[in-house]
Amino acid sequence: MFSPRGGANSGGRILENKVFIGGGGPDYGIKQGLRLDYANRHGLIAGATGTGKTVTLQILAEGFSAAGVPVFLSDVKGDLSGLAAAGSVDFKLHDAFTSRAATIGFTDYRYEAFPVTFWDLFGQQGHPVRTTVAEMGPLLLSRLMELTDAQEGIMNIAFRVSDEEGMPLLDLKDLQALLVWVGENRDALSLRYGNVSPQSVGAIQRQLMVLENQGGAALFGEPALELADLMQCDPDGRGRISILASDRLMGAPRLYATFLLWLLSELFETLPEVGDPDKPKLVFFFDEAHLLFDDAPKALVDKVEQVARLIRSKGVGVYFITQNPDDVPEDILGQLGNRVQHALRAFTARDRKALNRAAETYRPNARFSTVDAIRDVGVGEAVTSMLEKKGAPGIVERTLIRPPSSKLGPIDPAQRKQVIAASPIAGKYETLIDRRSAYEILKSRAEAAAQDAQSAEEAAEEQNTAEREFNAGRRYSGKRVSRSSSRDEGFGSQFGKAISGAVIKEMKGTTGRRIVRGILGGLFKGR
Repeated sequence: MFSPRGGANSGGRILENKVFIGGGGPDYGIKQGLRLDYANRHGLIAGATGTGKTVTLQILAEGFSAAGVPVFLSDVKGDLSGLAAAGSVDFKLHDAFTSRAATIGFTDYRYEAFPVTFWDLFGQQGHPVRTTVAEMGPLLLSRLMELTDAQEGIMNIAFRVSDEEGMPLLDLKDLQALLVWVGENRDALSLRYGNVSPQSVGAIQRQLMVLENQGGAALFGEPALELADLMQCDPDGRGRISILASDRLMGAPRLYATFLLWLLSELFETLPEVGDPDKPKLVFFFDEAHLLFDDAPKALVDKVEQVARLIRSKGVGVYFITQNPDDVPEDILGQLGNRVQHALRAFTARDRKALNRAAETYRPNARFSTVDAIRDVGVGEAVTSMLEKKGAPGIVERTLIRPPSSKLGPIDPAQRKQVIAASPIAGKYETLIDRRSAYEILKSRAEAAAQDAQSAEEAAEEQNTAEREFNAGRRYSGKRVSRSSSRDEGFGSQFGKAISGAVIKEMKGTTGRRIVRGILGGLFKGR
């Protein structure tokens, strides 16, 4: 029924036009696979902690790579780095793996390493991955910093000013400097764009400081990530697996979710339309997907839905990994046609409701109850449903997930360094570039203004006494006159007469007499 495809290195992971997932049927002897021509119609991997989601992600990455499809995934726990190394007969689960392979008919099962590129936002466990503030945009930045609507409005003003004034926003210090400029010029900007309050500007600056303290400054800068580097294949035809080190990044979950959403948006906006390809151009795994939707505003959820709906025509398949299908909004969940559901726990009434809702989304199998299967499947077993001909959902099946060919668990730091050094992009992103942008432009403007002010001050000091008195007097005629002791010349203009009259009148009053007494008293006291 299935014939090997994908070359000498496929190792049985490619069966006809499918990625081999495992064995189904009464004795797990019927091969189950995910069709490559429907792999861009997205998918879901769900299940409680410890039920085998990470291994499922690992074997899918292996299968796609063997089929020549590049993969991007985030390594939340550090376990997926093992994709870069082959499994070992000395591993404690070797006998269990070979026994499972025999059960599901994986006759040519063998250990094998896969081509991996390591990435790390902090540049410690992989190649640095960066974008610019301008590419991130005001919407995602506002989401990242949890800004209010008013504060988001000011962010939009800042980005508009950046475009109009020709001040590129590349890193955080560019945005911080531009916000200072916006605050200083808020009166003029408010007339054009609406109210710009100093309190809102200050609140944004504080949130930028928090983001910087969380390590977010490392995300912004140049050289920025080129999407083509995520979509490479090795000379042997296998797709490269890009692994983002996310164990430290998970300490700032909003930064993690926002970065992955930005990456999806960039793929959506950059890649050309390809329709329905024979296989995806890229498969994107979004682990801990609930972080994307927790407390997300409707505008952001709508954006994710739009990207998920349209990005498949760009040849990109998106697979969400989470504990419960309820973590994904219903409109997005309905677009996830390929599903691997590991066990869900049902200890409470709420858990049972979630279990029933999950079961309702599958096409039933007459051999078993879907609800019971989702509750009872063991570790490494799952309830699966893959898209079939014309995109119809397949009948649900209990599937024993195939064992991985790569190492189960992390590689050591020395191996990681070797993989990074041998990467085809080694050295491309390691050196940070800080070119002229908003910060430098505003700094040079401030320095020029300070220099002009100093020059004016020095020029004023050089003026003779007559010129200073003339400028200070602000004569109405603007005509320069020489110094004179004449009272009429000193108050020659009508304006001058009015001023002198007011002063004389005041001097005749009580306050004036006090001033005169004070002056005379001081003079006599000094004698």
